[in-house]
Amino acid sequence: MDGYRSGFACFVGRPNAGKSTLTNALVGTKVAITSSKPQTTRHTIRGIVHREDGQLILVDTPGLHRPRTLLGQRLNDLVRETWSEVDVVGFCVPADQKVGPGDKFIAAELAKIAKRTPVIGIVTKTDLVPQQQVLEQLVALQEVMEFAEIIPVSAVDGYQVDTLSDLLLGKLPEGPPLYPHGELTDEPEQTLVAELIREAALEGVRDELPHSIAVVVEEMLPREGRDDLVDIHANVFVERPSQKAIILGHRGERLKQVGITSRHQIEKLLGTRVYLDLHIKIAKDWQRDPKQLRRLGF
Repeated sequence: MDGYRSGFACFVGRPNAGKSTLTNALVGTKVAITSSKPQTTRHTIRGIVHREDGQLILVDTPGLHRPRTLLGQRLNDLVRETWSEVDVVGFCVPADQKVGPGDKFIAAELAKIAKRTPVIGIVTKTDLVPQQQVLEQLVALQEVMEFAEIIPVSAVDGYQVDTLSDLLLGKLPEGPPLYPHGELTDEPEQTLVAELIREAALEGVRDELPHSIAVVVEEMLPREGRDDLVDIHANVFVERPSQKAIILGHRGERLKQVGITSRHQIEKLLGTRVYLDLHIKIAKDWQRDPKQLRRLGF
């Protein structure tokens, strides 16, 4: 396949810089959960962009941050490990927030790899601000480090998403496709299901709670004698009884809504009807406990 390119790209940036939304926009479907809460992404979910001239595999990393827990440290290690293995890095900075110390911290880390791995500067969320502010943000970003390219995009209205796809693909080596045509992610379905439940649980909770929520799918099987129904049993883990009460809500109403919202998304993902059985469990201080982190998949 003459001129065909294939390889790996990853988006990095502060928490809530629009990396997951951009990944979903490029892939054309939902492969990464999104939320207005920082530190939503905890796994490096791969989304696969199939094009006539190449295959772009996107690795969606957690936001790099100054860690306060063992979980935070492990997420940061995951980001740096990913950087060392990809062909091109996209550094995302949202148009509606000033370039700050967090961005400069990431840029200093990226400068260490920029000689061997091209880094593209991306101003995200351009739909939220006037054109003049986008221009100012591009100038501010250019002053942070030397980029191979720099581009403004909006994943919400599709502005320059295809152009970004061209730029990323152009930095990949020539080579055959790495995944079969039509495959959109290599994440196990159970991981994606757990992430969709966590996304629904994150909606509307207080700021301190998102970090404390983890979801484990204990069982996912087709209903016996039915080929149109999948039974899913999952546990939502929190760290304290007070957090359990928040997720449960008055007379269990909040948990019921989490179930309805996530079941709708899971049915779209699996293409079949789903029976979802959700339970809340307390795993005391799991973010700081190596044994519990392992049990919860970190």
